[in-house]
Amino acid sequence: MVFLSWAPPAPKEQKDCINKSGTFNYDGKYRGATAKPLSVLKEDKELSRDGFLINHSKIMVGSGSDAYEKGKTALRSWRHFGLNWAFVDPKTPIENGVKFCVCVKELFPWLRMPLQVVYVNETKSRKTKVASFGFGGGTLRGHLLSGEERFSIEMDGNQKVWYEILSFSKPAHALSVIGYPYVFLRQKYFAHQSCDAVRKFVSSN
Repeated sequence: MVFLSWAPPAPKEQKDCINKSGTFNYDGKYRGATAKPLSVLKEDKELSRDGFLINHSKIMVGSGSDAYEKGKTALRSWRHFGLNWAFVDPKTPIENGVKFCVCVKELFPWLRMPLQVVYVNETKSRKTKVASFGFGGGTLRGHLLSGEERFSIEMDGNQKVWYEILSFSKPAHALSVIGYPYVFLRQKYFAHQSCDAVRKFVSSN
């Protein structure tokens, strides 16, 4: 099952994708794994043995509490997917259990790929002013890949604000098996453009 559209998917088409998607297409033992630090995922031999590859990007997008709050707003309004070739309905709430549809333009058709929010984490220390907000999305049946991806905003002890993408994935369909090197490069390209989108939003007035 692959969800294709010849034009940018309308809300009805996105809803249809979500309704037909079904359950998660990756093992439950990995559910929520992207909430862990990168170093932990890299040391997970079972993850690599099962064929998953890790993708990671992290960039400083500003400094101070205002930049952090704007970073949170960027994620909550899906600005990190505000690209001319990839988007998510910005009205989609970021809440545990919510299903959403990522629309991606690949060559001629648009792909509709269903996911579900696996967790939402937020922490803040009044003493150190260290804070973080992030959520993980797990792939559902109908997605070309199998795995999970976390998007997060963090303010460290030096008040620097960081945007991070951390994911693990492997092919879940014949199309992605054949073209996985291309898919992996597209993941890298998306991370670069997503980082740029968040940085521009945080630095805007």
